Amino acid sequence: MGMPMQQTAMIITAAGGPEVLQVAHMPLPRPGQHQVLIKVTAAGVNRHDCNQRAAGVHHDGNPIPGLEASGVVVQLGDDVTDVAVGDQVMALLQGGGYAQFALADTALVMKIPQSLNMDEAACIPEALFTAWWNFFGLMHLKRGEFALIHGGTSGVGHLALQALSALGYRVLATAGSDEKVKAATGFGAYAAFSYKDADLAAKVRDATGGAGISALLDMSAGAHIAADLEMMAPDGRIAHLSAGGGGMLQVPLKPLMAKRISITGSLLRPLALSCKAEIAELIRRDVLPLFDGRMRPTIASRFPLEDAAAAHREMEKGSHIGKILLHVSTS
Repeated sequence: MGMPMQQTAMIITAAGGPEVLQVAHMPLPRPGQHQVLIKVTAAGVNRHDCNQRAAGVHHDGNPIPGLEASGVVVQLGDDVTDVAVGDQVMALLQGGGYAQFALADTALVMKIPQSLNMDEAACIPEALFTAWWNFFGLMHLKRGEFALIHGGTSGVGHLALQALSALGYRVLATAGSDEKVKAATGFGAYAAFSYKDADLAAKVRDATGGAGISALLDMSAGAHIAADLEMMAPDGRIAHLSAGGGGMLQVPLKPLMAKRISITGSLLRPLALSCKAEIAELIRRDVLPLFDGRMRPTIASRFPLEDAAAAHREMEKGSHIGKILLHVSTS
């Protein structure tokens, strides 16, 4: 059977709420050099997708959001030697995941661990690339140091907790409800707390035996910056994943200076392909083998591709634990 000429996709039609995600029929993308075409089974929904939609941004002219997907390789571009047609894979994408077919660079394509199904695999790429780059590429987390994740039950957070704890790091977490705090502990948190706790910094420092946090991953756009600085260890590092609505970060300078705290952050999409390829190799070597029973994604909810707007509403409610997925029809 030949390849179709068109595919169904969800596109960003304007800046706005979830309703601006609309069904469209698009030409089938064609793989270029070192690329493959994946017939998508499931696509992960990320906070970045919601921010992109709200801003109405078309990255590289592509109106289709979606930074990760699982599926089957159906077509190879030039000079592809390490992936074959028929391989079941998961991939980090530059966009285009909310569709029946998606392009991926082979360097960012990973074989699905045997213990996982296609839906579970779609939960993995964005979370692992984000966690690895921030904790090791930016913050240089070392053995013996304490780490903390604000948002330990999010799509990124719940897998980062599992990976770091399985690799032997002591990582704490915060969450927004008693249910989520309990879930974070189940994901491997050394200790977990409500980020609404007025004594959060003191409780975190007590949990670390007074040592404090050396590497903190923040998805809250700096909502807890005063407590963060109080709980940090000397020479601690804070990495931001979200700029929120684009507001300014108000940082108390005295505690930052007293402890020599470094504050940084990054966006994964603009990283050079060579950098992301290096991260992919480390994930293949060090993390994928942990999906042998020590790690497993949690799927909060699944939506049909055409219900992407409902998936975004669910994401923006913020009550989910784990990953929200779009399931793509095989027809």
